[in-house]
Amino acid sequence: MIIGSVQGLGRVGLRFFNQLGESGLFLLKTVFQKPRLIKATPLLIQEIFFVGVFSLPIMLVASLFIGMVVGLQGFNILSQFSATGELGQLVALSVVRELGPVVGALLFAGRAGSALTAEIGLMKTTEQLASMEMMGVDPLWRVVAPRFWAGVISLPLLTIIFCVVAVFGGDLIGVEWLGIDGGAFWSNMQASVDFHNDVLNGVIKSAVFGALITWIAVYQGYATEPTASGISRATTRTVVYSSLTVLGMDFVLTAIMMGGW
Repeated sequence: MIIGSVQGLGRVGLRFFNQLGESGLFLLKTVFQKPRLIKATPLLIQEIFFVGVFSLPIMLVASLFIGMVVGLQGFNILSQFSATGELGQLVALSVVRELGPVVGALLFAGRAGSALTAEIGLMKTTEQLASMEMMGVDPLWRVVAPRFWAGVISLPLLTIIFCVVAVFGGDLIGVEWLGIDGGAFWSNMQASVDFHNDVLNGVIKSAVFGALITWIAVYQGYATEPTASGISRATTRTVVYSSLTVLGMDFVLTAIMMGGW
């Protein structure tokens, strides 16, 4: 039983590193494509609209309620220390540093990442990718690369919008509902939020998350089994792998940005 368990663990490890190596080579081939600006730009714009604009409604709704919840919870905590005037600082730093990049990335993985995997997987199942190769068209630059770069570009922009709407959600609760002085709310926020240490680091996080999520999504779609159940499993793997990767990478990036490493 012990030998069988060790063998099973070894097979799992070999399979994991084999897939990791294949996905790494897949990413390199996708990123280092020969530039085709004239042909690729319309494809890129189309995919930015698909993964970015279509993800905007869920980002707006989620960010508004998250900002309202943070404002309400923060007010209850700060009121115990007679420091409700610091609510703006609490909401802004919580959203810009962590909640905006992380929650935005998780929503992006669930909405755009799963859609990309299902779309590419369906193209493989219906042999559209094979048809492109037969016509001399590389699917990596025609199908994969525009979707990958669209995710890298779209998620930071969506995160910025997420943070702005969340801050206004906190203002809606703190100033308009609970009666905190609006001047104190916004002045404390402006005095405490640093562009480089807070805003820029949040944008960097979201760009890294966007690259990781779209990498996982396009690879799972490209490598899926050409069956309906294969697409279903690939879509599930995309959401699960992306969520775990975002949470783990968030700890790594936070430790680096805070000087822990």
